[in-house]
Amino acid sequence: MENLGLIFGAFYGATAVIFGAFGAHLLKKKLSIEQLQSFETGVKYQMYHAIVLLLLGFQVNFNIPIHIIYAFIIGILLFSFSIYGLVLSSTKNKKLKFLGPITPLGGLFLVLGWILLLYEFVS
Repeated sequence: MENLGLIFGAFYGATAVIFGAFGAHLLKKKLSIEQLQSFETGVKYQMYHAIVLLLLGFQVNFNIPIHIIYAFIIGILLFSFSIYGLVLSSTKNKKLKFLGPITPLGGLFLVLGWILLLYEFVS
């Protein structure tokens, strides 16, 4: 699907703004400083990679392989959304601990996306 980067880039960008506002206004009173920083990290990484997906989706002068776009899509989903789940579940003292190992897995997918992109540029 050739518009996948654009579709997910726009979706992740919009939800990053929504989650950022949610964290800044509604969660600020309910979260500790550490929890709020974790939530903000998820939002920042989501927005950064949403922009990357949009740029890759436009494929300016490049024919970007779809597996690179998939790596970023999966990475954002696993990394940022697991952080949101961990932080929000901890506010109710029912931390979803199974999400803990998912966060670094998402980070690995993000790194993989960058490495694949680098490989694409140098090969």
